[in-house]
Amino acid sequence: MIKEDNLTIQLKHYFGFDSFKGDQAAIIRNLMDGNDCFVLMPTGGGKSLCYQLSSLMMEGAAIVISPLIALMKNQVDVVNGLTEESGVAHFLNSSLTRSAINQVEDDVRSGRTKLLYVAPESLNKEDNLEFFSSFPISFFAIDEAHCISEWGHDFRPEYRNIRPTIDKIAAARHEKRRPIIALTATATEKVRSDIRKSLGITDAKDFKSSFNRPNLYYEVRQKVSEDDTDSQIIRFLKLQEGKSGIIYCLSRKKVEELSKKLQINGFKAAPYHAGLDTDVRTKTQDDFLREDIDIIVATIAFGMGIDKPDVRFVIHYDIPKSLEGYYQETGRAGRDGGEGMCIAFYSPKDLKKLEKFTDNKGEAEKEIGRQLLEETKAYAETSVCRRKFLLHYFDEEYDKDNCENCDNCRHPQKPIDAQAALIAILTSIKAVKENFDQSYIIDLVKGRATDNIVRHGHDTLPEFGIGMVITQQYPSIWNPVIRQAMISSFIRKDVENYGHLKLTSQGRAYIKSPKPFTVVLDKQFDESEDNSGNASALDDKLYKLLKGLRKDVARKHNLPPYVIFQDISLTLMATSYPETMDELLQIQGVGQGKAKRFGAPFLDLISDYCEENCIERADMMRVISLPNKSKKKLKIIELIDKRIPLDEIAKSQGCSYDELLDDIESIVNSGMKVDISYYLNNDEVIDSDEMTDIYDYYRGSETDDIDDAIEEVDIYDDENGLTAEQKARLVLIKFLSEEAN
Repeated sequence: MIKEDNLTIQLKHYFGFDSFKGDQAAIIRNLMDGNDCFVLMPTGGGKSLCYQLSSLMMEGAAIVISPLIALMKNQVDVVNGLTEESGVAHFLNSSLTRSAINQVEDDVRSGRTKLLYVAPESLNKEDNLEFFSSFPISFFAIDEAHCISEWGHDFRPEYRNIRPTIDKIAAARHEKRRPIIALTATATEKVRSDIRKSLGITDAKDFKSSFNRPNLYYEVRQKVSEDDTDSQIIRFLKLQEGKSGIIYCLSRKKVEELSKKLQINGFKAAPYHAGLDTDVRTKTQDDFLREDIDIIVATIAFGMGIDKPDVRFVIHYDIPKSLEGYYQETGRAGRDGGEGMCIAFYSPKDLKKLEKFTDNKGEAEKEIGRQLLEETKAYAETSVCRRKFLLHYFDEEYDKDNCENCDNCRHPQKPIDAQAALIAILTSIKAVKENFDQSYIIDLVKGRATDNIVRHGHDTLPEFGIGMVITQQYPSIWNPVIRQAMISSFIRKDVENYGHLKLTSQGRAYIKSPKPFTVVLDKQFDESEDNSGNASALDDKLYKLLKGLRKDVARKHNLPPYVIFQDISLTLMATSYPETMDELLQIQGVGQGKAKRFGAPFLDLISDYCEENCIERADMMRVISLPNKSKKKLKIIELIDKRIPLDEIAKSQGCSYDELLDDIESIVNSGMKVDISYYLNNDEVIDSDEMTDIYDYYRGSETDDIDDAIEEVDIYDDENGLTAEQKARLVLIKFLSEEAN
């Protein structure tokens, strides 16, 4: 048994710390006693120190299996900085030259090296077996161990071969297998079980730290459009000047595009993704650590294991594919205990994109991906405390009702009575013998006779349609009831069995003896780009006043309200409080013509509101757009002015017809007049009577929803011509251009 005082002396000697955090000392003692360990510790909790200090105190070299070259380099630099000797830590991977590999092998065999970082591919390579068998090994550390599990957020098949390779090394040395320590910052019970089985350490001592990071602020914002999201991010960054942060995007294209946009707006930003050369990625990482760069715009390829304690914000441009990934990525903020802002942008469209990634996967993998996405969706749309939601997902209960450090807790919604709804859910789960998932139970209580429900004969149950009256009053109540029932331990989800809902003992007791139960309804995220949104700084009172004024102005001009200003424009007005015409022109959807025609009463209202409510406005900040986008739109306007048919314009710009319509809509929504009458005044494009009917519909409609227009006017696809949607969009462009701009 290692004495505590000796451990503390070594900690001070190598790391300069006076005391251990949490379970660090117990983990080190367990490992040095020759026992397997499973360590679940949040990002910033000090996982790396557990195996680093152990290795420095033990005979032989520890082999650390790590998934990323960037991570290895960062860790090696840290360890080599702890001692005066060179070569204490090395990494072995495909990036090294033959001479560099020879140097690593010499240092390891001589006993100089105490920590050897390897990729799983390098460990499993048959050619390397002789080398790994040629020196004494103190233990094996599997970092980012969630990569082993298909249920984890970063599954890597190579990790599945780690245990067989460890056994081969032990057999080649004719000795007992050395201890294994598995470490991860994020893992549900399912993932933890998977890791233990795969590594053959089912008897490993468990060390689980709290997942609560009280210094992190969590917020989800509506993703209205890319331009709006870009603008929101830039405005946020200007308030964080000089602070370090990471912005995660789903695609490499968006990473490149956004990093350029940030650069032209004066930020020290750089892109990072797997498509860049290794040298470029390494330099970017080093520049970030040295503070030559403030902001990294990256895919999830960046950040795993990066030891930068003063990251002040993590922004998700796209919602991640799993809560494990989200938690780990947000965990890179505020590792020093200081401020950490975690903001995610969400649209239901994001989920559809992520679902497409699994199209070519096997059915089992598709099902896993679907369940993970459902949890992500639930997190994004919930109105309960985000901290409570996250901790519950990782099997940790949070006993406070209000964490005071997430958007839902800072702006709580009014709860509603849901006792009857909960009883309906619990009794329905019981009635179907706990063998069905959430969507099935909801269909049952709503009385939806789906093929699946009819096939099982559950449409004849007394519970079928038990919640119809509740649904009429609160159509969106059922998902939050089930979700909050899980948090309250009335229900659990069996993830290994298709996500079937199971009653807990508390749930069965509740059926017999109900008590008051309230829920807060989910936030509603619209898929359309014209949306009131849920921007964090939205002033609800002002927003309602602006909507009322818009209605009055619309009535005065005999126009639908959306023609005056779209909902997104009102949202941004109620967020940034413009008081001058120049400031109003910075609002999305407000051009010169619209500002002059309708803007004055809105500016007067905002000015009076700010004065009456003692609101101190931050100066509105100009966002510079990427020139290539502007050039493209200017070219489109130029070609329209020359009366070139739209299908020919699309061909000349190398885009589809629908993509061209997207661009024209964007131009019109910015407040610019675009005359496409020359194109539409051709019966071969669209029948003149049909165009008149659609135009008149928009004039009298309260909404500019395309689907509604198609249904109300009975617009049909033309054989070998325009689709109904294209016709509705074209006439709307004409209408808005003529009536609104």
